[in-house]
Amino acid sequence: MFYVILMVVLVIIDQISKYIVVKNFLEGETIPLIDNFLHITYVRNYGVAFGLFQGKINIIGIVTITAIIMIIYHIIKNKQSPLEKLGFMLILSGAVGNMIDRIFRRFVVDMIDFRGIWSYVFNGADAWINIGVAIIILDYIITFNKKD
Repeated sequence: MFYVILMVVLVIIDQISKYIVVKNFLEGETIPLIDNFLHITYVRNYGVAFGLFQGKINIIGIVTITAIIMIIYHIIKNKQSPLEKLGFMLILSGAVGNMIDRIFRRFVVDMIDFRGIWSYVFNGADAWINIGVAIIILDYIITFNKKD
C-alpha cells in the first residue's frame, strides 16, 4: 500500500507543479531560482526525453500506455525487493504524470532548467523516471554482488 500512496503523491506533486507553471508563465518564460544554475523555464514538449519524436503523440501514447501496463503486470506477477519495487513505482509515477499531460494538454509541461549542467528542460515526472531507473540498476548491482 505504501508504494501506491507514494505513486499517487508523486503524480499529484508533478501535476500541481505543471499546473502552477502553465497558469503563471508564458511559454518560454524563465525565472532564476539560483542565477546561472537553476531556473524555472516553461517549455512545451511535444515529444519525449531530449525532444525526440516531436509531434508523434499517438505513437508516444501507445508506447507509454504499453509500458505502464507492462510495469503494472511485472509488479503484480513478479516478486521484487523493496528497492526494486520502489524503482518501478517511481518509473510508473513518471510515466503516468507525463501521460496525463499528453492526454489532457497534447504536450508535456517541462520547467526544471539546470543551466550549465545540461541543455534540456525537464519536469518532476522525468526526474521520477530517472531516479527509478537508477534505483533498479543499484538493486541489480546489489543483488548480483550478493550472489558471489
